[in-house]
Amino acid sequence: MDRARLRRLLGDVRRGRLSPSQALEALTTLPFETARDATVDHHRGLRQHLPEVILCEGKTTTQCVAIARAIVARSGRCLATRAKEPHARALIAAFGDAAAWNETARTVVLETTAPGARGRPSHRGRAGPVPARRPPGGSVLVVSAGTSDAPVAEEAIVTLEFMGIPVTRVSDAGVAGIHRVLGHLPSLREASAIVVVAGMEGALASVVGGLTDRPVIAVPTSVGYGASFGGLAALLGMLNACAAGVTVVNIDNGFGGGYAAGVIAGQSRAKRTGRAAGSARASRKSGRAK
Repeated sequence: MDRARLRRLLGDVRRGRLSPSQALEALTTLPFETARDATVDHHRGLRQHLPEVILCEGKTTTQCVAIARAIVARSGRCLATRAKEPHARALIAAFGDAAAWNETARTVVLETTAPGARGRPSHRGRAGPVPARRPPGGSVLVVSAGTSDAPVAEEAIVTLEFMGIPVTRVSDAGVAGIHRVLGHLPSLREASAIVVVAGMEGALASVVGGLTDRPVIAVPTSVGYGASFGGLAALLGMLNACAAGVTVVNIDNGFGGGYAAGVIAGQSRAKRTGRAAGSARASRKSGRAK
């Protein structure tokens, strides 16, 4: 259950399309429900920006499917991360065309709401729901240092798409060829937030942070040789970034980086929408005064 679905439910009761008892039945499993070995939080979408997200890592395929069924039944959509091939195949078998598997990002997006509200997913490639009409503003730029960082960057992108945030990418733009970043200065300065994904020494986050006044969410990856210590070197490098405005999430946490940037972009969009609505009201008042 999320805010949009709850509004529709209450609206249907008000218009007489749904009886109070039917609405009560729809809300019977709020705020949580037991599904296999998990307790699904159906209030997550009301308190935060997304329905509960499934971390497939460490879960059996049966557990993942049961949890996904419970979430989709109430929210109409679900995001599963760190999905290995058996998880993905089990979810596709359970949800059919409603499941979109992104092998690079290791994600599965389940989308059963009306296609007009969100895009129809596909099984391969850059999966994830994309709104048919995107409001102006509130975009995120995802910059990755190297091709080896693609899985983490793609996880951030899928998360942002699932949140309905316009997202663009700059790939393979590490500091070993600094001109590759400098060629994207307009994009760096136009985005509401930037996600920087980098392994090795993690210097790209500080470089990007010094080129723009936008908030930078840095995601260290475990990419690198022995002295990278599985991403610890990149994590420490990002935490010690000289540039202001750089915030760091955990190693390989593309979902966390994408989510944080999506929240920032969503608030930016809401402010712009509010200002536009205020200007429209002022114009109408001015017209009546004449």
